[in-house]
Amino acid sequence: MRRLVQSAARFIPVKLTIPRLQQAASACTGCDLYQRATQTVFGEGSTHATIMFVGEQPGDQEDRAGHPFVGPAGKILDKALAEAGIERESVYVTNVVKHFKWEPQGKRRKHKKPSASEITACRPWLEAEEQAVKPQVIAYLGVTAAQSAFKKTIRLNDLRGRPWSTPIASNVFMTVHPSAILRHPEAAQRAEEYHRFVEDLKRIKQFLQAQAA
Repeated sequence: MRRLVQSAARFIPVKLTIPRLQQAASACTGCDLYQRATQTVFGEGSTHATIMFVGEQPGDQEDRAGHPFVGPAGKILDKALAEAGIERESVYVTNVVKHFKWEPQGKRRKHKKPSASEITACRPWLEAEEQAVKPQVIAYLGVTAAQSAFKKTIRLNDLRGRPWSTPIASNVFMTVHPSAILRHPEAAQRAEEYHRFVEDLKRIKQFLQAQAA
């Protein structure tokens, strides 16, 4: 018996606007992740953003709130954007997967990495967001998100600091996910990684300024 390929493609509305996409995504059953998630967590932000930030998936707090980047990692992103001189209200934030994938760890819900098939199933949403927003730059946060852009295994540190053209889009930047900064056990290491993250954001801003000149 042939296995049915899972995909969100059939849920994509004809007219690609962020409000229409958000509404359609709320009923998405394109892969099995919706079964254990509280709700769909779709992208949010400026619908004319020059920068689109793409993470891996919503976390526990995002799953409960229904909004992306509202937990500890989101607070790190907000702080870094401010230090880099990028207005939070001027960007769009989303994830390659729109449902929280988790496994129980005592009373907590532990984040679990989405599979390649789950990322592929959810890709139509990200592609639709890119078409609706038309950002000048897409910044992928973390290895999983970056690999979804290149569609192959990559080394994040080899790609940081300059724009790339990928099968998904041109003018793509790669940097760490803010949650990776929080996972460092030592304060000095967290400070160093945070500084590198801010520098990555500053390079994105400088790139956009050069493009506009």
